[in-house]
Amino acid sequence: MPSVCSLCANLVFETMHAHRCLVLSAVIITCYLMTGLYNCVACQKKKSCHVQDGRADCSHLSLSAVPPNLPSNLTSLDLSHNRLLGIPPESLTPYPGLLHLDVGFNSITKLDGGLCQTLPLLQTLNIEHNEVHFLKKEDVSHCTNLTRLNMARNRLKLQGEPFSALQSLKFLDVSANNLQSAKLSSQPVLPSLVNLNLAFNNFTTLKKDDFSFLNHSSFLQTLNLSSVSLKTLEPGCFKPISGLHTLIMDESKMGTLIIAKLCLELSGTAIDTLSLREMKLVTLTNKTFSGLQKTSLTYLDLSHNGMGKIEPGSFQWLPRLQTLILSYNNIKHVTKETFQGLNSLKKLKLTKALVKSHTSSTPIIDDFSFQPLSALESLILQSTAVQKLTEHTFTGLTSLKELDMSWSSYTSLRNISNKTLVSLAGSPLTKLNLTGTAITNINPGAFSVFSNLTTLVLDHNFIKQNLTGKEFEGLSQVQEIHMSYNRMINLSSTSFVNVPSLKVLTLGKSLAAKALNPELSPFSRLSNLTILDLSNNNIGNIRENMLEGVVNLKVLKLQHNNLARLWKSANLGGPVLFLKWVRNLKTLLMDSNGLDEIPADALRGLSDLRELSLGSNLLNSLKDSIFDDLNSLQLLFLQKNLITTVRPEVFKTPMSNLSLLLMGKNPFDCTCESILWFVTWLNNTNMTNVPGLRDEYTCNTPLAYFNRSIMDFDTLSCKDMTPFRALYILSSSTVIMLMVTALLVRFHGWRIQFYWNILINRTLGLSDAGVEEGREFEYDAYVIHAEKDASWVERRIVPLENDNCRFCLDDRDSIPGMSQLESIVDNMRKSRKILFVVTETLLRDPWCRRFKAYHALHQVIEASRDSVVLVFLQDVHDYKLSRSLFLRRGMLRPCCILDWPVHKERVPAFHQKLLIALGMTNRLQE
Repeated sequence: MPSVCSLCANLVFETMHAHRCLVLSAVIITCYLMTGLYNCVACQKKKSCHVQDGRADCSHLSLSAVPPNLPSNLTSLDLSHNRLLGIPPESLTPYPGLLHLDVGFNSITKLDGGLCQTLPLLQTLNIEHNEVHFLKKEDVSHCTNLTRLNMARNRLKLQGEPFSALQSLKFLDVSANNLQSAKLSSQPVLPSLVNLNLAFNNFTTLKKDDFSFLNHSSFLQTLNLSSVSLKTLEPGCFKPISGLHTLIMDESKMGTLIIAKLCLELSGTAIDTLSLREMKLVTLTNKTFSGLQKTSLTYLDLSHNGMGKIEPGSFQWLPRLQTLILSYNNIKHVTKETFQGLNSLKKLKLTKALVKSHTSSTPIIDDFSFQPLSALESLILQSTAVQKLTEHTFTGLTSLKELDMSWSSYTSLRNISNKTLVSLAGSPLTKLNLTGTAITNINPGAFSVFSNLTTLVLDHNFIKQNLTGKEFEGLSQVQEIHMSYNRMINLSSTSFVNVPSLKVLTLGKSLAAKALNPELSPFSRLSNLTILDLSNNNIGNIRENMLEGVVNLKVLKLQHNNLARLWKSANLGGPVLFLKWVRNLKTLLMDSNGLDEIPADALRGLSDLRELSLGSNLLNSLKDSIFDDLNSLQLLFLQKNLITTVRPEVFKTPMSNLSLLLMGKNPFDCTCESILWFVTWLNNTNMTNVPGLRDEYTCNTPLAYFNRSIMDFDTLSCKDMTPFRALYILSSSTVIMLMVTALLVRFHGWRIQFYWNILINRTLGLSDAGVEEGREFEYDAYVIHAEKDASWVERRIVPLENDNCRFCLDDRDSIPGMSQLESIVDNMRKSRKILFVVTETLLRDPWCRRFKAYHALHQVIEASRDSVVLVFLQDVHDYKLSRSLFLRRGMLRPCCILDWPVHKERVPAFHQKLLIALGMTNRLQE
C-alpha cells in the first residue's frame, strides 16, 4: 500500500504533467494538511516495511535492494523513494503473485527483460522519476498483462518497437522525457490504449503520421499534451486518433493562430472535452473556435489565461457546449453578444473572472448579457466585482437553478430589497449563495420572487437586524437557510413563520445575547426542521420550551456557548431540561459550554442518539443513570474534561455499540476502582476506534502511574483481589466480632461466667463428686493459710459452710490429745481438698513451706491434681510459688486456681467458682 507521502508526491507530479499550476499549489497545500510536516518526517524515518492485506509499503527506507523477507502472497509492492539502481528479476522471485509494482523515485538505469517473466501477472508498473535511458522491445516483451505503465521523468530513447507486446496496456505515461517527437512507434501498437500522456516533452510539431501507431487503438479517450509548445500542426495529424474525447493542452503557450489551427484539426474527431488553461490567451476572437463547429464539444476550460477581451460571437461555433470555465481571467465587459450561440450551455463558471484591481475599473455586465443562455442551470460568480445589478442583469436565465455570488463585491447587495434581484423573477432558482457579500440588511419581501428556492446561503455577512419573518416572504418551498457568522440577529416568535418547510437552519455566531429569550419559541412552527445550528453564540439562558414543536429535529449544534448554569442542580427553578421535546435527535454537540454536571434526566428518552459531543467542558463526576437511554450511540466525544473515573454504571450502555470514542486529555485516576473496567473494555473492544489511545489517555494519579498511558495499568493487581472479596468481608466481620467479644470478656466476662455457673449449678448441682466419694471424707477442704490471713479466712471462707460444705481449720478442728503434726496429717487425710490461701506471707511462712506444703504435694502426686485448690489474694509469680510450695499453676486444672476479685460485685461469682472447685471429684485424673 503506497504511503501517504508517496501518494501526495505522485499526485503532485501527475498534476505537474497536466500543467495546472493553481491546482498544483492546491494539491501541495492539501498534501501538507493531510500528512503534516511531522507525518512526512515520520514516513521518511520509518524503519521497516508496512504490510497489510497483501500490500507492502517499503517506500522511504533508503533501500538498495528488494527486501527478501516479505510475505510471499503480496499483490502490491511499493519501493518508491529509495536508492535502487536496478530491479534484478531474481530479487522478486519470492513474490510471483505481484499485480502492482512501484519503483518510482529511485536511480534505476535499465528495465530488465526478465522482470515480467518473474512477475507474469503484473498489471501496473511505475518507474517514474528514474534514469532509464534506453527502452527496447525485449525489456517489456513479456509484460502481456500490463495495463498501466508510468515512465514519466526519465531520459527515454526508444529503440525499435518497445511497445509492440503491450496488447493490454490502457494507460501510458511518457511525459517529461525530452522526447523530440510524438511518434512512439513506426507500426500500429497499443490496441487497448485509453490514456496517453505526452506532456512536458520537447517536440514542437505534430506530423501527419505521428499518431499512426494508434491506428488500431479504437479505445483512446484522453491525450495530454500539456506544456508542449506546438508551433506546427500538419493537416490530418489527429486523423489516426479521430475517436479522441479529451485533449489537454494546458500551458502550451501556442498563440491564438495555432489554437485556431488546432481547433480546425480537431474538427474531424469525436472531441468532447478541451482544456486550454494557462495558454496566455489574452483575447478571444470570433474565429478562434470556428474549427470546432462540426464537433460535439461539451466541455471547454479557458481558466487562468488573463483573458481581458472576448469578441462578440467568439462562442457561436459551440452550439453543443454544456460547461464553460472562464475562471481566473480579467474580463472587463460582458455584453449581450459575449455568450451568443451557447444555446446548450448548462454551467458557466466565472470565479474571479470579473475583478477590480488598482489599475483597472470595476467590470460591467450589460443588461440582458445572459439572455442567450436560456439552458443555463448553474451560474458561478464567486469572488467577482461588478458595478451594479440592475433589473435586467440576469434576465433571460429561464432555466437557472443555482446562482453563486459568494465573496463578491456588489454594492447593490448591501441592502437587499424586493427589487435587488428582480431580474431573476423568471428563473426557477433553487439555490442562491450570497456568502460574504457584505449584506447588512434584508428588507421585507427581498426574496419573494424565488418561489422555487430551496437553499438560501447568507453566511459571513454583516446582517444586524430583528427578524420579524417578513424577510422570508414568498419562500414557502425553502428547506435550508444558512445565516452563520453575521453581526447581530434578534429572533422573535414570528421570525420563521413564512418558511414552514425549513429543514436546515444555521445561526452560528450570529445571534444577539438575548435572541432566544422570547416567551414563544421562534422555532415552534418548524415541525420539519432536522438540523439546527446555534453554536458560537455565547448563549447563557434559554427557555425550557425553546425546542417545543421541533419534533423531527435530528442534529442540534450548541457548542461554544455558556450553558453551564442551565444544567446545574442549584439553578433557580431546577435544571432546564430543554431536550425533552426532541426525542428523535441523532446528533447533539455541546462542546465548550463550561458544563460541570449533567442532570439525571437531561438526556432521558434520546434512544435514537448516534453522536454525542461534550468535549472541552468541566465534567468530572457523572451520575450513574445519565447515559442509560443512549443505547444507539455510535460516536462519543468527551475529550478535554476533568473525568477521573470511568465506571460501568455510567458508561456501559453508551459504549456497547460505539464505533468511535474520543476521551483523551482527561486526568484519569489509575486505580482499580476508577479505571479497571475502562482498561478492560479497551483491551477487549474490536468495534470501537479510539484515536490517540497511547498518547492522550494518560494517568494523573496515583504517583506511580503519573503521566503514563492508562494502557500501562496492571489489571492483574485488581483481578487477584476479586475472588477474595467474600473472604475479605468474612474476615473483616470475624475480626470485628473477636474485638467485640474480647472487650466484652475483658470488662464483663465475670458476669457471663457467674450467670453461666448459676445456670449449670441449678441444673446439675454444685458438686460432681459421687455420694460414695463424699462419705470417705469428713471435711470438704483443709485450709492452709498464713497466720496473718486468718481474719480473711474467717470473713470469706467460714461463712460458706453449711450442711453440704465443711472446712477444716487448724485452730478450730485440731484433734485433742494428739500432737500438732499428727493432727495436721490426720485432718488432711480426712479432707477431700486442700485449700491454699496464697499470699506473699504464706510463701515466707517456714511451717507452711516445710510441712504443710510437703504433705499437700504428696496428696497431689498420690491422689489427684484436683485435690489442691489455690486461692490467690495477691499476684504471686509462678517462680516464687514453685520455690516455696513446690507447686506450679500448670500442675493444677484451671478451675482449681482462683483469684480473689478486686471489685466487690464480683465476690458472689468468686464464691460460685470456689464451691464448684471444692465440689469436683478427685477421681478425674485428666
